[in-house]
Amino acid sequence: MELEALRSIYEGDESFRELSPVSFQYRIGENGDPKAFLIEISWTETYPQTPPVISMNAFFNNTISSAVKQSILAKLQEAVEVNLGTAMTYTLFEYAKDNKEQFMENHHPVHSTTSINNIISVETPNTAPPSKKKDKKEQLSKAQKRKLADKTDHKGELPRGWNWVDVVKHLSKTGSKDDE
Repeated sequence: MELEALRSIYEGDESFRELSPVSFQYRIGENGDPKAFLIEISWTETYPQTPPVISMNAFFNNTISSAVKQSILAKLQEAVEVNLGTAMTYTLFEYAKDNKEQFMENHHPVHSTTSINNIISVETPNTAPPSKKKDKKEQLSKAQKRKLADKTDHKGELPRGWNWVDVVKHLSKTGSKDDE
C-alpha cells in the first residue's frame, strides 16, 4: 500500500527515485543548491514494525562532511522511533524537506580542489609574491640595427614590393592549375 501511495504522491517529481520496490532516494533541495543532499531509504523484511535502513552514502553527498551526515541521520532516526509501526517513508522525506536548513546549518562544502590547493601551499610555504618588473624590450645589437636601417626608409617602413621576389618564387614552385 505504501509503495503505491509513494508512486502516486511523487509521480513526476524529479527529486524522487525508486531504486527498487523496497528502496527509494529523495533529493532534498534543488539541483545545484550547495546545501542539497540525497537520502536513501530501504525497507527491511519486517518494515514498518522495524526501522528502515537510512543512508546518505550516495555520491551526490560527497561534499558533505561526515559529521553533518551523522547529525542528519541521527535526527531522522529520532523521527523513525516516533513513527515506528506506521508507514513512514513519506513522513521521513517530508521531515527532511521541512528541516533542510536546520540539518545543513553547519555544512561547509568540501571540495577536492580546495584540499589540493592547501596541499600545494603547504609544500611551498613562504614563496614571495612575484615582484612587478618592467618588461624590457628586446635589445638589438649594432649589426642588427644597421641591417634593419638599410632595409627601411627614413620612416622605418619597408619599401613597396620588398617581398615580391619571395611571392614570385613561391608561386612558381606551387604552380597554378591554369598552366595545364
